[in-house]
Amino acid sequence: MASTAADLARLKTREEEGSLKAVRFQQQDFHQLRAESLKSGELFCDPFFPADCETLGFNTLGRYFSRTRGIEWKRPTELSSDPQFIVDGAKRTDICQGTLGDCWLLAALASLTLDPQILDRVVPLGQSFSSQYAGIFHFQLWRFGEWVDVVIDDRLPVREGKLLFVHSAEGREFWSALLEKAYAKVSGSYEALTGGSSIEGFEDFTGGISESYDLKKAPPTLFHIMRRGLKLGSLMGCSIDISSSPETEAVTGQKLVKGHAYSITAVRQVIIQDAEINRIT
Repeated sequence: MASTAADLARLKTREEEGSLKAVRFQQQDFHQLRAESLKSGELFCDPFFPADCETLGFNTLGRYFSRTRGIEWKRPTELSSDPQFIVDGAKRTDICQGTLGDCWLLAALASLTLDPQILDRVVPLGQSFSSQYAGIFHFQLWRFGEWVDVVIDDRLPVREGKLLFVHSAEGREFWSALLEKAYAKVSGSYEALTGGSSIEGFEDFTGGISESYDLKKAPPTLFHIMRRGLKLGSLMGCSIDISSSPETEAVTGQKLVKGHAYSITAVRQVIIQDAEINRIT
């Protein structure tokens, strides 16, 4: 991501305010490790989350399972002639699901892009594949009551030259794939991300306290609660509960997929022929 003067000024202000302080995950210092890699001329390789089968998973993504056959680990510089960290700002359309069942995390990522202030906290400014590139990136997540700074190398799992998991429709944009890797690292493996709730992602991206509503028992003021929450910067998502139903991935008459997680991006009230209609998108 190219850093503009405004970006750098905002970054400096936040540093002065102490808002960027975070605990180093596994005691890894991003700035020190990057400086060492730049000095040695060798791209960073993370010893705590190596490019091997254990990083992928332990069950269907384990060493001897068919899903891991043909997987290679490549850096974005090997996948694109012009890799970019972020292209024209992070957008929810940057996030495309791969073969991993972590739609809950992707819905949280999509919501994250709607709030630049929260995004800047999770995805620190000043990272790119040009200026001071050393194969190392970092992200900040809220874990167990504190912000942690998570360092990763940029080796990503690919098959036949294409990213296996989260990717951008842009093709040369890699912030979402790298953030997914950081989340996988603190979770223990990529496979550990399979199945989950968007609430987990919302909490880990904000440090906030979550609330959930069952639409069958929702308060009559839910629409107003949601509208106010979005105005105040809350992240929101929804899904159709399938805990008591075998209809995983079944499609409803409204073209919603059961068991799939969705991000809520807007709440609007429209008037059609003198009748008020509340609409959630």
